[in-house]
Amino acid sequence: MKLLRIFFTTAFILAIWESTNAQTAPFEITIEPISISGLGGIQSYAYGQANGKWLIIGGRLDGLHQRQPFASFDIAGHNNQLIVVDPVSLQKWSAPLTSLPTFIQEHLSSTNMEFYQEGDYLYFLGGYGYSATAGDHTTFDKLTAIKVSDVINSVISSSNFTSYFRQITDTQFQVTGGRLKKINDTYYLLGGQKFIGRYNPMGPNNGPGFTQEYTNAIRKFNLLDDGTTITINHLAPHNDAANLHRRDYNAEQQILPNGDQGITMFSGVFQTNVDLPFLNSVTVDSNTYAVNNSFQQYYNHYHCPVLPIYSVSSNEMHNVFFGGIAQFYDSSGTLVQDDNVPFVNTIARVTRDNNGNLAEYKLPIVMPSLLGAGAEFIPNLNFPHFDNEVFKLDSVTIDSTLIGYIFGGISSSQPNIFFINDGSQSNANSQIFKVYIKQPTPLSIDEFNQSSTSNLNLTIYPNPNDGILNISYNLIKSEKVTLSIYDLKGSIIDKVDLENPTIGTNHFQKEIDKLERGNVYFISLETSTAKVTHKLIISKK
Repeated sequence: MKLLRIFFTTAFILAIWESTNAQTAPFEITIEPISISGLGGIQSYAYGQANGKWLIIGGRLDGLHQRQPFASFDIAGHNNQLIVVDPVSLQKWSAPLTSLPTFIQEHLSSTNMEFYQEGDYLYFLGGYGYSATAGDHTTFDKLTAIKVSDVINSVISSSNFTSYFRQITDTQFQVTGGRLKKINDTYYLLGGQKFIGRYNPMGPNNGPGFTQEYTNAIRKFNLLDDGTTITINHLAPHNDAANLHRRDYNAEQQILPNGDQGITMFSGVFQTNVDLPFLNSVTVDSNTYAVNNSFQQYYNHYHCPVLPIYSVSSNEMHNVFFGGIAQFYDSSGTLVQDDNVPFVNTIARVTRDNNGNLAEYKLPIVMPSLLGAGAEFIPNLNFPHFDNEVFKLDSVTIDSTLIGYIFGGISSSQPNIFFINDGSQSNANSQIFKVYIKQPTPLSIDEFNQSSTSNLNLTIYPNPNDGILNISYNLIKSEKVTLSIYDLKGSIIDKVDLENPTIGTNHFQKEIDKLERGNVYFISLETSTAKVTHKLIISKK
């Protein structure tokens, strides 16, 4: 009888989980690996495309940057080639940058640059790397215009391409780790930083030293290019040191609820008061921007491949994120927080409904390993799309259709390698993945992340933990808050009503004697209107 009771209890819990967390997917995604002989790995690069071929510029040939200043972002890891890829015929070609002027060579060898393709021109600006001219690592104050189709043809035919590159200098473009997007006729340079000198985790005043300055801004400009002269007209920026202090993140073109074009800035690093990713988002339209604190993104925080797709019929905007690096990952339906911010294989989507509300869903598929960080989603522009390259979901059929590719990025051998990284724990990935999309079947289920829409914004720190529990949470009204701790069997270890919570951010600390080293527990926070549960890991030592 006891066994039967356990069975029915488990079945009931499973049914509740499925009804609250499992949501019918708006589409199905599959990925298929392909390989091209001789194509090396690359990450954090820029790309343009023409006639079905890709032009790859800049980026790094190694994996995650090392912590030691002498080894971090070293010259040997620079990509000093122009690389052309044909993903259909599975061919690649390359040519050295040496025929170009030195100042263009240096700029095109940078990493974490911002770029945008308008017609046949790829606009490549900023980026971080070594400059022999400056005698140091720097963020470049350049914008280089590249005529993509002619450069691709020249690389394939081994002919001269120097006339297809033009460059201007502008200190407003001295940015790395930001994103360059466009709304109508205006360019948006979103977030990023100016970093001068060698990277040093001990800070700017140790070792070789460096200077680091976040833009804390969305810079706007118009660009006029007649094929000979580039003219820039800078517009009034949006400045916000608290909310736009972001780099190395995802900013994606969107169709907004009113049908206008826009941009959403997702996550990014670092928060101004703690070295952890932002969980909220920022929506940008042609007039202003708005910070969305009613949504929290948990699964994909650093720059990774993103597929944007919009349904006119349902007025829903979807963004699919492929792997990368994140502060959270899912374990059997429960969020696990890791403040070391590991590499992850999670594929998740963020959906904006017709009322403007965002929510996060975990897809039933994952990246085949710890991939995605510093990789790009290269769209198949033969698939129906809006002029800002957001795909049209209503054109998806029941047959699997190629919608784009994922290429490059960092491949990591384990989730947390930063503090042990000697260069052998990761590498630049050479794998290409075809990305297919089709209409969903009745069994197409994506897992709703309830925490993404909860106003509680529960954070546990540190996690992993040594038994002294610290949490922060948010209240939109003053009400009773109950904290419960469960073990993996569902038994309550501790339960406490939190005293005197206030509207806004609250903090609570408690030493828990009953937690065992190396075990995993569930932390549940509940009010009269909301409940969230995260997983707590107790360190072994």
